[in-house]
Amino acid sequence: MSDKTVSDMSFEEAMAALETVVAELDSGDVPLDKSIALYERGAALKAHCEARLKAAEEKVAQITTNEAGEATGATPVDGL
Repeated sequence: MSDKTVSDMSFEEAMAALETVVAELDSGDVPLDKSIALYERGAALKAHCEARLKAAEEKVAQITTNEAGEATGATPVDGL
């Protein structure tokens, strides 16, 4: 398990860490206390990834295009 805090991870780092957590839990060779800690870290990693994806989707949604597919400006995203 990495010592890096979840909030300091990039999306890619968090996804890789989440895959490691899932693989470790799936192995079935983890003591109960460590399983609980892994599950908690996995939940935090999942939430972080979802937040990073949502932020990226909102940035993409701000870009508007014309019929030719060229960017013509940006529009505000609801709630921001």
